[in-house]
Amino acid sequence: MGQGRKAGRKGLAVMLVTVGVVASGCGTAGADRPLDSVTVTSSQFRDGAPLPREYACGSGNNPPLRWSNIPSTAKSIALVADTSSPKGSAVHWVVFNIDHRTTVLIENGVPQGARQGRGTGGKVGYDPPCRDGDSYRFSVYALDTRLDLGEGAGLTETLPAIANHTIARGRITATGIE
Repeated sequence: MGQGRKAGRKGLAVMLVTVGVVASGCGTAGADRPLDSVTVTSSQFRDGAPLPREYACGSGNNPPLRWSNIPSTAKSIALVADTSSPKGSAVHWVVFNIDHRTTVLIENGVPQGARQGRGTGGKVGYDPPCRDGDSYRFSVYALDTRLDLGEGAGLTETLPAIANHTIARGRITATGIE
């Protein structure tokens, strides 16, 4: 089989894994065990409200988030920002190995010591959403371990690792863009 065809199949496999994981809210996180619920809020938008323009296409700024109800057994926190719609799914941001005592993500910031993975577009860091009619989920996962992954890890590594170690989760969803 030629190199181009191998690369095409690998790309298709990555896309299928990504779409499957995104569509299910980070894979099978907790499918075989009950999960605690994490409360996720933002000072800049309410659950179900539009995402403010300053956190959308062209800005590069992530919205501030706050979470609570993290189980005492958590060893780290992960955050995944994604969308899943009839127009297509995308992961806009993956942050992992956030200290389990952290409860706030500041605007345009990543907690000290945390690592960022690649999104659907291959970018490391927040890749602001652009499609106005979609819903954008900011999901927080409490994990039972720190992930043994490096900065810039791909979605085929980060999303299954998050799913396999989730002990609690919660999300805030922005519907559309202001």
